[in-house]
Amino acid sequence: MTLLPTPPVLTPQDSLAPPPHGWTPTSWHDHPAAQQPDYPDPRALRRVTETLALQPPLVLPGEILDLRRELAGVAAGDGFLLQAGDCAERFASCTEDGVRGKLRVILQLAIVLTFGSGLPVVKVGRIAGQFGKPRSSPTETVDGVELPAFRGDIVNGPEFDPASRRPDADRLLRAYHHSSAALNVLRALTLGGFADLGQVHAWNQESVRRSAAGRRYEKAADDISWALRFMSACGVDTGAQPVLHQTRLYTSHEALLPAYEQALTRYDEHRRAWFGTSAHLLWIGDRTRQLDGAHVELLSGVANPLGVKVGPSTTPEDLRALCERLDPHRSPGRLVLITRLGAGRSGDLLPPLLRAVREAGHLPVWACDPMHGNTFVSPAGYKTRRLTDITTEIGEFFGAHAQEGTHPGGLHLELTGDDVTECLGGELDEIVDARLGTRYETACDPRLNAAQSLELAFRSAEILRAHLSA
Repeated sequence: MTLLPTPPVLTPQDSLAPPPHGWTPTSWHDHPAAQQPDYPDPRALRRVTETLALQPPLVLPGEILDLRRELAGVAAGDGFLLQAGDCAERFASCTEDGVRGKLRVILQLAIVLTFGSGLPVVKVGRIAGQFGKPRSSPTETVDGVELPAFRGDIVNGPEFDPASRRPDADRLLRAYHHSSAALNVLRALTLGGFADLGQVHAWNQESVRRSAAGRRYEKAADDISWALRFMSACGVDTGAQPVLHQTRLYTSHEALLPAYEQALTRYDEHRRAWFGTSAHLLWIGDRTRQLDGAHVELLSGVANPLGVKVGPSTTPEDLRALCERLDPHRSPGRLVLITRLGAGRSGDLLPPLLRAVREAGHLPVWACDPMHGNTFVSPAGYKTRRLTDITTEIGEFFGAHAQEGTHPGGLHLELTGDDVTECLGGELDEIVDARLGTRYETACDPRLNAAQSLELAFRSAEILRAHLSA
């Protein structure tokens, strides 16, 4: 989309520091693992993970380090991170149409943020692997029948019957193959012309064009098209500039299942480092960030950029300890701290966290997840979120960074390119409680639809631009 400035150089000493003493890809076995399914056949699980360990990596170490370099630039204030995609991917969505729809809305948001702020945007999808979800309860009860909770397609099925809800180790292998298929489509689209800046009008959906945000997007697309024409008229060979015709979308997911991540952990002889090759960026959830837990142990030893979800129960002391455990060498681009504190609370909870991390000498990317702290059950019985609450938390996020003199580095959003009715609000055909059931299709948490996402991007770009101008 936009050529990134040269980010800080990552030397072998700071970017590929050795794993913690005593770490191995299996050392997490000696630590308690939260949020794990109860597989009925441990031998089947072992068979599947041994099969996965023989498969090719989904992403390569060079790509992973490219992302670290770009994130180092974001942490230094020279960029902005957009991490977005499905709450919980479904295997059935790993089709060309499904991947194309998610990529389209991410590209739209990225161009709005770039055009509005003047900063390059690093694009990371919750895609090609976000098949698992932590749950607040291990079981679910319907009409007096209690069954295991649905934990995502990588674990079990959503249908409420004993066979579907039984954890199935073979789903790990299916997740790998669906991730591979989605990655193939992503690479073809991002390198094959779909992400060409000359296609900015084509990214807008007909259902969104009639909204104020859609019309505003069309105006921005007109300006971009005119700028490209101007450059060409001035003698710039725009056809010879790959950055105008291609883009890179990195992948990410919550590293919820250590057995799966271990099976896809690889040692790179050239770089003398371990990499988690299931995605470019892996994150640890708010429910699995225990300092002595299996998830922190496993990811502490891989060289990927790591995300950590930071919920309202996180204390400054907790966060300092996690940063020290996961990034003891203060490596550029290593940590992405994703705050999910809730509207009305971020303004009070975030500043002490920012100070604690800064005073400890860490320079992470700070990203705002305005989704998970603002979820509630509507009167109609649907889990939902209000667009106004999401926007409020983003405003509080920027306000806290302005107060502390730190860089608000990104957004972490759950969204879809489909015309769903899962979140309340939006200026186009506003979604109210009575309409939530019209197209409520999420596998777990409610997502912004394309029109709501675009509206949010314009609001965020305005806030970011004001912050940069202050």
